[in-house]
Amino acid sequence: MPVTEPVLCHRIPTPPWGDPADRHLVTYDEYVKSGGYQALKMALDMKPAEIVDAVKESQLRGRGGAGFPCGLKWTFLPEPDGGRRYLAVNCDEAEPGTFKDRLLCDFDPHLVLEGIAITCHACRLDTAYFFIRGEYHHQAETVQRAIDEAYEAGIFGNKKGILGKGDLSIECYLHRGAGAYICGEETGLLEAVEGKRGWPRVKPPFPAVSGLFGRPTIVNNVETLAAVTPIVLNGAEWFTKMGCDSSIGGPPSYGPKLMGVSGHVNKPGVYEVDLGIPLRKLVDDFAGGMRGGKAYKGAIAGGVSMGILGPDQFDAEMDFDIGRKYDVMGLGTACPTIFDEDTDMVAVARNIARFFKNESCGQCTPCREGAQWIYKLLCRIESGEATSKDLDLLLEIAGSMGIMPGTTICGLADGNNWAVRTIVNKYRSEFESRVKPYFVPVTMGAG
Repeated sequence: MPVTEPVLCHRIPTPPWGDPADRHLVTYDEYVKSGGYQALKMALDMKPAEIVDAVKESQLRGRGGAGFPCGLKWTFLPEPDGGRRYLAVNCDEAEPGTFKDRLLCDFDPHLVLEGIAITCHACRLDTAYFFIRGEYHHQAETVQRAIDEAYEAGIFGNKKGILGKGDLSIECYLHRGAGAYICGEETGLLEAVEGKRGWPRVKPPFPAVSGLFGRPTIVNNVETLAAVTPIVLNGAEWFTKMGCDSSIGGPPSYGPKLMGVSGHVNKPGVYEVDLGIPLRKLVDDFAGGMRGGKAYKGAIAGGVSMGILGPDQFDAEMDFDIGRKYDVMGLGTACPTIFDEDTDMVAVARNIARFFKNESCGQCTPCREGAQWIYKLLCRIESGEATSKDLDLLLEIAGSMGIMPGTTICGLADGNNWAVRTIVNKYRSEFESRVKPYFVPVTMGAG
């Protein structure tokens, strides 16, 4: 299926934001006048299983990073047993270079809340926790205001059912994080909501069976839930006409995607385009091209944990096949950071390693110790004090930590691993030029 012409959604204004009072906040009434909550009304006339089937048919994949099929995840829930069932909304968005969910909170919070209500009805969930990044001060206020309006409108907290229909009453709470990157991992998020230290849990059991407070829980990203609303409103077939099929025989990449472009471009911002758009087209046609007319050197395709696209991969398609086709971990959040020809890739690797070193929860020894050593080795290489053996040791350490080698609970170590390995492998000459040759001393025997 060919990629259709992308549509500009919005471009983030240049920080600082200024006085929050100067920004227009979309109210419930304005959202309803534009067609808001029509999808929820339609969903309430449908059986929960029909909604799940529609989302499965749309082949909507998670927009938070992993790309797992949303409808399939919903089917993992056990049958209701009369106890509480939870929806955890992931708006932690601490992945460097990612700022798409912030846009939805700022300018379309009711779209997300409508998706929450539809999901709760479809999965028979009675309590939603909207987990938002601690640094999102203005966004937390905006979302809380929208939640209050939804309560007033009878969407949440209505003992007579959602909008007075049915037997399901939903409670929705905003939960502000405390600034930990690891809380973006679904079980780390659950621990934080429970008031515990935010670090990942060993799985199984998986959240769908035993999540928040030991009860069945679905964890969905903000953008994923925002996509549920138009799927119900327009149908699964409408959704599948956007995006692209897999070019390597894998699952398709259907639907539009918010892509936040940052780095060395003329117009950094968030753009809504079809999945499958070539990175070059995204940069040239939407982000205003490379800043200062300089040449492209590389890009982090979807958050630093996904690894880097090399100098010959500017035409990489931004879809869920990107990992297998271009030697990165995956599409991630699809928010690329662009580097120009003057970028020091050794410094980039060192800066990323510092981030992961600081954000490791310390629970797993390979991640805790490996992240420290990766950072130290990169500092040594950047300063010109390392030898070629240090470079080999760097890759050895990176390749032996993470879920994929089977040594850690969560994927933070994999993010560190892929970021470092792909930068070193795709810009090897820059690293080799900064290290000294390693010579094994020869000891002469007596006589």
